Amino acid sequence: EVRLVESGGGLVQAGESLRLSCAASGFSFEDYTIGWFRQAPGKEREAVSCISGSDGYTHYADSVKGRFTISSDYAKKTVHLQMNSLKPEDTAVYFCARGSSVWRLCVVGFAQADYWGRGTQVTVSS
Repeated sequence: EVRLVESGGGLVQAGESLRLSCAASGFSFEDYTIGWFRQAPGKEREAVSCISGSDGYTHYADSVKGRFTISSDYAKKTVHLQMNSLKPEDTAVYFCARGSSVWRLCVVGFAQADYWGRGTQVTVSS
């Protein structure tokens, strides 16, 4: 059974940091791309960052470049999203998802994901 489980969300003040984790199981980690998405109330779900399991290739949304870093722990089959210099506009539910490639998942769109986690809330106060 494919499972993606997010953790690490919380309430922080603007300028602070959080690290999200996405624990994957039930599939070959190296054969897929894992992406982080977020959805704020009343807004569409948007891609934040993706990483390829095969070669580590990464993609970031313009809004998080220079602040967020995605990484993979192959031994633990976990993808981390280090979020620094958080802003109130980063407030959202963050989901991780599985896709076939960075291009399809992060650029073409979230509809290309075949499995999703349940999400973790990130709230940034001003």
